[in-house]
Amino acid sequence: MARVPFIGRLSVREHVWLVLGFLFLAVEGLLSLIILCLPKPVINWFYKRSRYIFNNYIVRQPKVHTAERAASDRVLRAMDFQELCDIYGYTPEEHVVLTKDGYLLGLHRLPSKAGKQKTSPGTSTGKPVVYLHHGLLMNSEIWICLTDAERCLPFRLVEAGFDVWLGNNRGNKYSKKSIHYNPNSTKFWDFSIDDFAWHDIPDSIQYILDTTKVDKVNYIGFSQGTAQAFAALSIHPQLNERINVFIALAPAMSPAGLSQPIVDALMKTNPTLLFLFFGRKSLFSSAIMWQAILYPPIFASVIDQCLIILFNWRSANISWYQKICAYAHLYSFASTKAVVHWFQIMRNASFLMYDDDTTSMSPVARTSVRTYKPARFPTKNIVTPIVLMYGDQDSLVDIDVMVDQLPKHTVVRRLEGYEHLDILWGKDVDKDVIPHVLDTLKAYQPMKNGKSHVNGHMDDSASVVSDY
Repeated sequence: MARVPFIGRLSVREHVWLVLGFLFLAVEGLLSLIILCLPKPVINWFYKRSRYIFNNYIVRQPKVHTAERAASDRVLRAMDFQELCDIYGYTPEEHVVLTKDGYLLGLHRLPSKAGKQKTSPGTSTGKPVVYLHHGLLMNSEIWICLTDAERCLPFRLVEAGFDVWLGNNRGNKYSKKSIHYNPNSTKFWDFSIDDFAWHDIPDSIQYILDTTKVDKVNYIGFSQGTAQAFAALSIHPQLNERINVFIALAPAMSPAGLSQPIVDALMKTNPTLLFLFFGRKSLFSSAIMWQAILYPPIFASVIDQCLIILFNWRSANISWYQKICAYAHLYSFASTKAVVHWFQIMRNASFLMYDDDTTSMSPVARTSVRTYKPARFPTKNIVTPIVLMYGDQDSLVDIDVMVDQLPKHTVVRRLEGYEHLDILWGKDVDKDVIPHVLDTLKAYQPMKNGKSHVNGHMDDSASVVSDY
């Protein structure tokens, strides 16, 4: 195919998509500006008309008020983590961690079972501790925005006797503050997966250890929350001594790419194109506005189509009412640089640290032998026991490639028919996912002699187990 001398090795077809992308963002920006100038009554009128058209001409929804629909409405209306917990009778604690580089991270804690409240907040409960961390463009709400408590992993953990903590990345809804930079500045958003690994994860865990007075925590990550743990454990040897077991749900390390070939090729050709599209601050900042003005089923339908186009996720295991309420809590602020980092990883097919040298991506700078290569996260050095739980329909997980980059004591469990988000919100997670998580936590809890329950021996001698 013919090539044009602009932005490296892009083909004519890719240039067309690039121009269309810029036009789409320009139109979207213009619409956002117009909407911000409209009076609220006008916006409400458009909202009601969109609801009427959607319900009567696009999707004829039954007028049946089921228990799931009522629960979905409550979750949809909840404004934050506190209100989501209120729905099911839990009383959370809020904590703030100051990272070594000056970011303030919000932590949520569930120390007590439903209907009970801890009399002395911020102190030890004497229970084993579980720390959960969310994925890309998310926050801690994604763990608890479900239509029933039985499918909600944090609530099940609390009821099983764990002291549950949920973390948040710098820049998201609960961590949009720094002692050095204003969130309106470019410097505030100058962070990638490297910074999560060097600071956010270890600093959050250390705060939890100091507060709870336990020696170790159990780590459960979802998607990028697993990548951050892989990275942190690989570069902080001492952190391995503070985690009993690392459970990786829908693990992410070096995904092959996106399902949409044009977008995939475009971003892999030069990941820094994202900076041209979205700037150097937060990604998809206008999503919050569109979510606020669109009728929720329309917003859910848009998200569904985006997931199909980008990842080929059909989300058949997630009910419609679960989607409506969960997608409302799905998005949170993240830096463009963090997403650029992911495309660098995909481009190199390796779990590398962020490449600040953009000239290394230029075809002019390429020779038969590369003179420079970003450092790789040394994930084979991880000592902490690792248990991977992945869906065999998840386009972002190449389990063979992932296992090859991990230590030999890694345990793998395949979830048949599951995609990425199914592991969080699937209709059968209470049967297919949560029991395995609880069994794993029980198996790896240290006994009085310092050994784990796994095979009755020390964790570092655990053998490879796989059912994929």
